[in-house]
Amino acid sequence: MVQTFARGAPGVLLVRLLMIAAVAFVALVARPAAAQSILRDAETEALLRDASAPLIQAAGLRPQDVRLVLIHDDSINAFVAGGQIVYIHSGLLTRADNLNEVQGVIAHELGHVVGGHIIRSTEGIQQATSISILSLIIGAAAMLAGAGPAGAAIMGLGQQVAMSQFLAFTRTQESSADQAGASYLARAGISGRGSLEFFGKLQNMEFRYNIPQENSYQRTHPLNSERMAALENSYRNDPAWDTPTPPALEARFQRIRAKLAGYVDEPERVFHRYPESDQSVPARYARAYAWHRSAHPDRALAAAESLLAEAPHDAYFLELKGQILLESGRPDEALAALREAVARSRNEPLIASIFGHALIATEDPGNFEEAERVLRTVVQRDHENPFAWYQLGVVYDRKGDIGRASLATAERYSLMRQPQLAMVSAQNAMAGIPTGTPDWIRAQDILMVSRNEIERRGRRNRRATDTPAAPVAPRSIFQY
Repeated sequence: MVQTFARGAPGVLLVRLLMIAAVAFVALVARPAAAQSILRDAETEALLRDASAPLIQAAGLRPQDVRLVLIHDDSINAFVAGGQIVYIHSGLLTRADNLNEVQGVIAHELGHVVGGHIIRSTEGIQQATSISILSLIIGAAAMLAGAGPAGAAIMGLGQQVAMSQFLAFTRTQESSADQAGASYLARAGISGRGSLEFFGKLQNMEFRYNIPQENSYQRTHPLNSERMAALENSYRNDPAWDTPTPPALEARFQRIRAKLAGYVDEPERVFHRYPESDQSVPARYARAYAWHRSAHPDRALAAAESLLAEAPHDAYFLELKGQILLESGRPDEALAALREAVARSRNEPLIASIFGHALIATEDPGNFEEAERVLRTVVQRDHENPFAWYQLGVVYDRKGDIGRASLATAERYSLMRQPQLAMVSAQNAMAGIPTGTPDWIRAQDILMVSRNEIERRGRRNRRATDTPAAPVAPRSIFQY
């Protein structure tokens, strides 16, 4: 590269270097949420809505405008990636000891949302990039003058200074979110005790993994000890410090924490954490999912029945029983439990989509009309449900309505961010649906959006092939 520059092509090298600098800092704030697996569970989503609503209101936002999305990721983390969406890793929920710890994390993330930190990150990028570009220009000039080693040293030092500048910017944002989160907890009358406990837990994990604790200058976040020191006084002096979490809400959290562990953790780990000697509701809940995932339907069903013996009309226990029966090849037996679960949950879309699946799985044509009705209601209430769209497509296909089956498939692939498949399915839908009808227009919309997305990805890929991979700032897996 230096030889090319010295031979009279400074523009090419300089442009390339500027691209590297820009991409390097953009990579620091890029969040691959779309590439990760999103977990949907009616009970968990209901709890997160109820637990976060007071904090969202305290932050000056509307609960109906803020989404909390659960991501299947074993690391202890949460983040925002633009808009009013808080992403929470499953590892954070399974490792939190109580709901108050999770509320402290949510309050912090709302501080990022209200502070517009994702948008403002461009300011930090611009400041750091300015330093980086200046060092590149000076270093390039030194190379032109024949001082190759000195020029390279100037460039390297400039990159380090620029990175330090950006890391300082992100630490400031994190500290700001900590303070904002503390104020939201106080306004909502929720204790900050869980927030401090969780920071302490993260710090202990970092000690265990020998993560350096000397200073925070090479980190995106302040040290956990620094964060605790900055917050402890205000938390302890807040009137809500000794306010406990409402027992019913805490009991719900312990249920979904165990349920989630049973679903995402290795069965052996679940059985160790929740041994048969533990006959509490959360332990039996966790074991039911673990037995089901490890292909022991009889033991899973026995655990579900034991839960229903204590709470025969619990919508989520009924959902569990129905799901075990359905996925064990007994859809006819699953219908009663799932039908009641839908009714008890007031037609909760995620539960209703499983019920629709069970109706189809019976292979009884007499159930298809009810399945279509149920699934159409599901996608109207929860449009972003690829599973429900898939099942609706199956119903249409069984009825011979290929056009609408293709449209449902297009909706599904669009939600799954597979524009090529969505485009093909939309084209098939338009060929099989009367022109100008609402369904035909919807297919046309998906077609246009998919084509635009394919073109956008093509442009991005062409740029990526011209730009070397960018470094990423050091980040602890135990931070949010």
